[in-house]
Amino acid sequence: MKKRDIKFLEIRHLNGPNIWTYRPVLEAVVDIGDLEDAPSNTIPGFADRLAAWIPSLIEHRCSYEERGGFLRRLQEGTWPAHILEHVTLELQNLAGMPGGFGKARETPLRGVYKVIVRAWHEDVTRAALLAARELVLAAMDDRPYDVAATVEHLSDMVDSLCLGPSTACIVDAADDRDIPAIRLLNKGNLVQLGYGAKSRRIWTAETDRTSAIAEGISRDKDLTKTLLAACGVPVPEGRMVDSPEDAWEAAQDIGLPVVVKPYDGNHGRGVFIELTRQEEVESAYRVALEEGSGVIVERCIPGAEHRLLVVGGKLVAANRGDMVWVTGDGRQTITELIASQINADPRRGTTEEHPLNVIRIDSAARMEIARQGYTADAVPEAGKAVLIQRNGNHAFDVTDEVHPSVAAAASLAARIVGLDIAGIDLVCENIGRPLAEQGGAIVEVNAGPSLLMHIKPAVGKPRPVGRAIVEHLFPNGSDGRIPLVGITGSYGKTTVARLVAHLLTLSGRHTGLACSDGLFLDQRQVEAGDRATWGAAHRTLKNRQVDAAVFENGSDVILGEGLAYDRCQVGIVTNVDAQKHLGRFYIEDPEKVFSILRTQVDVVLPGGAAVLNAADPACVEMAPLCDGEVIYFASHDNETVAAHRAGGGRAVFAYNGSVVLATGAEQRALLPLAAVPQAAGRESGSLDARQTENVLAAIAAAWALGLSDDLMRAGVATFAPVAPA
Repeated sequence: MKKRDIKFLEIRHLNGPNIWTYRPVLEAVVDIGDLEDAPSNTIPGFADRLAAWIPSLIEHRCSYEERGGFLRRLQEGTWPAHILEHVTLELQNLAGMPGGFGKARETPLRGVYKVIVRAWHEDVTRAALLAARELVLAAMDDRPYDVAATVEHLSDMVDSLCLGPSTACIVDAADDRDIPAIRLLNKGNLVQLGYGAKSRRIWTAETDRTSAIAEGISRDKDLTKTLLAACGVPVPEGRMVDSPEDAWEAAQDIGLPVVVKPYDGNHGRGVFIELTRQEEVESAYRVALEEGSGVIVERCIPGAEHRLLVVGGKLVAANRGDMVWVTGDGRQTITELIASQINADPRRGTTEEHPLNVIRIDSAARMEIARQGYTADAVPEAGKAVLIQRNGNHAFDVTDEVHPSVAAAASLAARIVGLDIAGIDLVCENIGRPLAEQGGAIVEVNAGPSLLMHIKPAVGKPRPVGRAIVEHLFPNGSDGRIPLVGITGSYGKTTVARLVAHLLTLSGRHTGLACSDGLFLDQRQVEAGDRATWGAAHRTLKNRQVDAAVFENGSDVILGEGLAYDRCQVGIVTNVDAQKHLGRFYIEDPEKVFSILRTQVDVVLPGGAAVLNAADPACVEMAPLCDGEVIYFASHDNETVAAHRAGGGRAVFAYNGSVVLATGAEQRALLPLAAVPQAAGRESGSLDARQTENVLAAIAAAWALGLSDDLMRAGVATFAPVAPA
């Protein structure tokens, strides 16, 4: 055999629903060459090497639907495309992403396959696919391959490119509510939830309702305290200071012990608590000044620090901070004890996936250790407890313990500052008692709080904070969707799209249209040329002026890009002429053409409707695939329409020279066909059958969207699309 190789002929990212699945995937066309004659069981040691390099492949059930199913296929004999699929998915999984959907399918060309894998992020999946090729070939040739280094590289990509856990938990909660999400940047946490005019935006734990003024107030700790105190919220006594000497003077005025902290810092950096000596206060001032643009000295409140999360005026989660200690053994230094007793905890790490931070000996820790008479290099005697950090991670969930009055105070603090989502830091000895009873106080109000501590507490149960934020943004069951119509088929798509958009515009909705004639907003063409593309449709869905959208989707778009939307209210299939679609993307038979065009029906919402051509057998065959209602259209009342009406279904058809709307046995004439300019022959005045069907399809879509008869009559009669520029 010649040198083994796997060549990528094409790699395309299908951005949305496609012929394989509802979610984005990477589709690679691969040529395995002579490996077509060398299934896995004919390559000595290959299956064993692969299983040893990636032991977690045992969890892949494959076609046997049992643990170890894929490894069994390897031993029995399977081909590189199938192996490439599984290895790519597992590399993604090992890098911290769900493995997800995968397939490998033959094409009409010998040795050429399509490999399809779920793409949570295009760049990460592409890197995993390329790495999987190298890994598989190395295992075949018995060459070394550094799996750990590959996984580490992919993990770094996941950390830098994929959504952080705070944003992801909100997006996941939106998905649970069937609210669509669009990532507005390929890197970062800016996400749009919903479409067009119904959309909302989040950026980590901030929303488009988060006031810039409120965020500015929250950064100014002195101003925040002043506003809270004026409204009766308990806050610690304190003031701004402008020098180390002034800090000590303020500490004496307030009464020791005191806290010294930056007035506009965050994440607890530069915060020193329980300071009692002049040198401590003055040293803390210098460090705090490095972390912010000013310093506050305030009364030290007894107790533990707590973080309360308020969303839309309601307390949704609360955590308590922990004190971090080491215990001497008479042998190890404090630095070594921190490494062995604290940082060895697998819950501690440097990424957002870790609920606890790695403890470092920073200036605050050195001061705390020095207060107890030690240095970081000192060796405490056996059994001696040494405090390293007084208030570390807010790692202990105490949501169920919060006293109602404490929750009310936290909610009031968020409203005073003006934040819709706020992290309230308060100090008290017992979160289950009113603050006034124990001298507790709110010490900070934070915008954009981390959600990770509530999603993944070190101790206690996770809280559904993402769900609370989604409910805040989309109350009362709102799904963030605008009326959305998708049209596919072999002929007539553009005409139907233009007419449906015309009808929606007449109804008063600002309508976006992406079709072969261009990109339109209402009657205005904003981009010329063919815009029946994923990109044009995607831009339309991000336009917050648009409150209805119509998209033309040819088979090439579905095959090469995927749909731009996850679901739609109305999906139209005008007709199916298989011959028109053969020969591209390795599509060579009518059954595959059916699977392409049915994608439009697959994404119709349960409360929506599929509009199908009753005279086309392939369209009729799609009807059972629709999650919502089916509305047929036909140039005459045929058997399919009759059977559908017998079951109480709706149909639009031509009868006695009129357009008829029928629901079950009831029917009414909408308007004479002669009054429809689009259906009239240009020269003879006779009716054009195909254009008649186009008009009927558009009317059926408008009817499904609840447009009135009068509006449909006026819209159809006045429709005269201008030729594209």
